[in-house]
Amino acid sequence: MNLLRHVDLCSGIGGFALGFQWANLSKPIMFCDIEPWSRQILSKHWPDVPIATDVKELANDPDGLVPDCDILTAGYPCQPFSQAGQRRGSEDDRHIWPYIFSIVQRKRPSWCVFENVYGHVSMGLDQVLSDLEGESYAARPFVVPACAVDAPHRRDRLWIICRNVGNTENERCNKWSDVEREGAKDKQEQRLSVRSEPSGSSEDVAHTDSERLQGQWREHELVSEREAEHSVGSSGEEVRAREYWKSEPSVGRVAHGVRDRIHRLKGLGNAIVPQIAMRIGQTIKQIEEQDGR
Repeated sequence: MNLLRHVDLCSGIGGFALGFQWANLSKPIMFCDIEPWSRQILSKHWPDVPIATDVKELANDPDGLVPDCDILTAGYPCQPFSQAGQRRGSEDDRHIWPYIFSIVQRKRPSWCVFENVYGHVSMGLDQVLSDLEGESYAARPFVVPACAVDAPHRRDRLWIICRNVGNTENERCNKWSDVEREGAKDKQEQRLSVRSEPSGSSEDVAHTDSERLQGQWREHELVSEREAEHSVGSSGEEVRAREYWKSEPSVGRVAHGVRDRIHRLKGLGNAIVPQIAMRIGQTIKQIEEQDGR
């Protein structure tokens, strides 16, 4: 299929663009990030892609400043919802979801994928899903940790995957719109009637602790183990699945002589896991190919 046009907001160091490129799903046509160091990293790896500096400015004129796109992503700021902060939600100056949503409303991409911290489940998620479903997007949140793709740490993160089912000019989308819109409505009614558990998790959010998903991840682990058993190098040593995560240079808090150490710590701390984005991209690509895009 043709590569999708990808607009990446709150881009960080390009985790979504990298993961989707690994999945052969899309090519970035615009980045946006407020951090100068992140923009330097983006311009180094994607020198031909324009980089905006402020989502709020883009939201003031989406038609003029944001190109038409097939997929839009954003790892929008987590501080308003993070358990590590004051959790001021919409009262936090860093709460920019309304600006991102206004861009979605104007550009109406076929797909949206968003990422945030686990604390977003108990604060702000209902509003995000309600906004999207009100604009005829079928939206579903998932909690997927980094360890699900064999990273050596847990790092629970919320991923929101949305599909535009209200494009009346698109026969393919129209075919599914009634069914998916009813499903979205049922999910919204169910979510409003479900109270969050004491831990802050919500029953309507797909979580990797569930028996079904744990079974899926375990199946993946078994496949990886079987593949590793048959992958023997010239030295006779097995090639394990976790070797995909190669060791990186230490960026410790008391390290000396590490260039841009503070920026690297902040950039990596804010970054998404591109391996998860790749899995999401592979799934979207499979759906697009089945629908004959």
